[in-house]
Order: sequence, then structure tokens, then C-alpha cells
Amino acid sequence: MQPFTRLDAIAAPLPVANVDTDKILAGRFLKTTTREGLGDKLFWALRRDPGFVLNRAPWDRAGMLIARDNFGCGSSREHAPWALLDFGISCVVAPSFADIFYNNCFKNGLLPIVLPEAEVERLLRLAADPATARMTVDLPAQTIAAGDAVIRFAIDPRRKQDLVEGIDEIAATLAHGDAIARFEARTAAAMPWVEGVAEEVLAAD
Repeated sequence: MQPFTRLDAIAAPLPVANVDTDKILAGRFLKTTTREGLGDKLFWALRRDPGFVLNRAPWDRAGMLIARDNFGCGSSREHAPWALLDFGISCVVAPSFADIFYNNCFKNGLLPIVLPEAEVERLLRLAADPATARMTVDLPAQTIAAGDAVIRFAIDPRRKQDLVEGIDEIAATLAHGDAIARFEARTAAAMPWVEGVAEEVLAAD
């Protein structure tokens, strides 16, 4: 997972509530297990409209998205944050997020920021103007600089540290490699008949 510390990017306004994961990435594109190439499918139905914000400059190069309540509702598909990241969007700001989508963001290196509705409306207005659409997110300082404003945001300290260091759940598990090896050695000594069973099962498949 790529570390996230600071983002200086164009913010795209999406003043819509209840943007669900099927709208973010339609179900027909879920057959893939790779994260690459999903950016072209992001907001597939909405992008059939040439006037959709991500089809227009400068927002076609957006690295941030500003949306309304309950962003990411719907299914648990992890492909939704994958598609946003593959497009180039690594931060979404909204008054609220669907719980599973919110958690999936942190697992994939995408920063979801919850702000009060008034602050989100302020960012939506700034993002809608190409002259003020560029914003800077400083994760260590927990601030968004937009126009003349510097807005602070809250984040769980552990999740912040993992994003800054680029640590996902796999990397966190591998950090305990020595302890895992000791456990496996103890298990092999206590139950030698178990050793190699997993490999045999996998080989049989």
C-alpha cells in the first residue's frame, strides 16, 4: 500500500447524497481480481454524460472528491475504492460514509475525511470553481487547505499511522513474522502429524 502523507490535487465536486458502490463501480465490472484498469469504469453510467464533472477539465485530473452524505453505501465491494484509486482519487470528503466502504478505504490507502455539512458545502463551492479547485490535504497535520481556509479534520490515530506508513493488514501481519514462526515451530513439535497437511490439501486441489 502506498503511504499517504500529503496530497496536493484538484478536487472534484459531486454534490450528491447516497452515492452507492454500484454507482461508483457497476456490478458488471466485478469479475476482475486486479486493481488496474478500473479507473476507466469509475462512475460508468454517470460518465456517459459528457457534462459529468469527471469528464471536464480540470476535474478530469481530480485527486480528491467532495460529496454529500452516506457516500459508498450499498454493497461491500472492495472494487469501489480500487476504482477511485485507479482513476487517481486518493481522498474523499463527505459529511458521512457507509461503514463498510469507510473501512475498505483505509485498507486500500484511500483517505476518507468526515467533516461537518457546512464545511463540506464550503469545499463543494470552492471545488466547483476551477480557480479554487486545487486543495492540499496534510494528513500528519490533519488539515485541508482550500482557498483561504485551513480546515482541521479528525481521524483515528492508529488508522492515520497506518496510512502515513503505508501499512495494510497483510503488512501488519507480516510484521509479526517471528512470532508466527515460533508458533508454527511449537505446533509442529507438539503435533507433528499436522505438519504438511495444509500443503497436501493445496496440492490435492
